Amino acid sequence: MNPTRVLRHAAMELRMLLRNGEQLLLAFAIPLGLLLGGLAWGPGLGLDPRVFPASVVAVATWSTAFTSLAVATGFERRYGVLERLVATPLTRADLIAGKSLAATTLVAIQATLLALVAVACGWRPVWTAAGALSAVLATVLAIAAFAGLGLLLAGTLKAEVTLALANLVYLAGLALGGLIVDQPPWLPTAALGTALRAASEGALAPLALLILAAWAAALTLIARKVFRWTS
Repeated sequence: MNPTRVLRHAAMELRMLLRNGEQLLLAFAIPLGLLLGGLAWGPGLGLDPRVFPASVVAVATWSTAFTSLAVATGFERRYGVLERLVATPLTRADLIAGKSLAATTLVAIQATLLALVAVACGWRPVWTAAGALSAVLATVLAIAAFAGLGLLLAGTLKAEVTLALANLVYLAGLALGGLIVDQPPWLPTAALGTALRAASEGALAPLALLILAAWAAALTLIARKVFRWTS
């Protein structure tokens, strides 16, 4: 894997994401709406306002690193964009790393924006060095796991199937995956939600971090092995 190629590819991927209206809707409009609605009406639904913004960051990470990446890559593969990239020195590892790095950058922008809005609305997280480190590590591992899953779908299925399946999995993860409410952290979505909510209270979630690391390693390896440049 070549760091220069990865950085250049990541910059290109980020520019493409920021130019796509549908991706921006997933990245910013939906998480912001969820944040403001949850802070306003969430307590009546049993949502804890002290940790709800952390849950929204988890949702934004899931949206960007899985759904947006899977759908965009699936159609790039269908329309021959990846077929052209295969003629360059870019390798599968470079492609996966570049797309993951672009997603990481976009998630960092999302998380900063969401945190600023939440703080302006009265959110007061408990900041500790351990909690901050845990949040960053959990997010990076989750992006690797979600990107691996998204590229696994996009690199093996037809674009239309990827679109339908990615949106179905996204909704399932949103409703049942533990992103918003606590669940046992065996799924990467639940592990991320658990880790970020704990971090917002200044605590660590070591089990969730270990599970995220395992998912990230497994899904990245599988995606790298089975990804096909052409449909």
